[in-house]
Amino acid sequence: MKASATKVGFLICMFMAGVLSAGCGVKTSGAVKDDITLTGQTRELEAAGAMYKGPEYNVAILEFDNKTPAKTIGVGEAATDILRTLVKQTGLEPIVLTKGEIGQQERLMELEQTGALKKGIKDTSGGFDSVDFRITGSVTSYHELEESMDTLVAQRKKHIARVQVDYALVDVATGKSLLAESGMGEYSKTTGGVFGLGGKSTADPGLRDGALRDALSKAMTKMAEKLNQMPFQGRVLHVDGPEVTIRAGTRSRLASGTVFSVYRPGEDLVDPDTGRVIGKREKLIGEVTLDSHQGDRISVARTTSGNGFKAGDVIRVKGNL
Repeated sequence: MKASATKVGFLICMFMAGVLSAGCGVKTSGAVKDDITLTGQTRELEAAGAMYKGPEYNVAILEFDNKTPAKTIGVGEAATDILRTLVKQTGLEPIVLTKGEIGQQERLMELEQTGALKKGIKDTSGGFDSVDFRITGSVTSYHELEESMDTLVAQRKKHIARVQVDYALVDVATGKSLLAESGMGEYSKTTGGVFGLGGKSTADPGLRDGALRDALSKAMTKMAEKLNQMPFQGRVLHVDGPEVTIRAGTRSRLASGTVFSVYRPGEDLVDPDTGRVIGKREKLIGEVTLDSHQGDRISVARTTSGNGFKAGDVIRVKGNL
């Protein structure tokens, strides 16, 4: 009888040891609402990038503002870094700029336009020649929740992060806002353990980044779709007599003989009622005709009318505004 009881006790001990050893480590699983990996958001983003028909536009990303009520540490920087990765994956070229860099440049341009500052050898507006579009944004809310489910021997916790992001896509050449929206993101992670082991909650940047990636992936998909709807737009890169090198290339899917109108960007147009920039003055200065492509991003054209073209001038297929 004693031997039988001892054997049963031994088996119980072995069972509990196995349970404990299985539960001592943290078990985690992650899932995102409208998940970028589980419900096809990444595939949708990749498809939008794969179908992108324009040139490799340069996109300036201004550092995201942190407007969360609690000023969540690092949320603005994390949003900027994640968006830079997503822009690159979409087939565009990201350039990260600080608000200070943009502010200094725009202030110099403002002083030049008013005549308070004479133009030097280098035109201050030249700093924007290589930038086609600009993304601005802010993280306006962020919070985390925790849901617990306890049993006799096990404990599970579900950690949920939710974020709201406001963003805008601006055409630098015209100053027009192409897209201005607000989007939500959500990410959840489950941890589990036995007798409270392994289920302890700790600060997890992965929650924050998961929610941000969810929101920004949706935003980037919408921006890529918007750019795909736009008529082709490129820039003059170099001028050598009648030969004009432009940013287009095979990615533009434009045939030889395509005629471009060439525009010289001017000063900002400001709404007198709101004080907001609603566009830029543009002057039609001539036309060029596509000769051939030199790779996937560069093409050569010849001048058919006008003169005085220079790097930074905007080109559009004739007839498309």
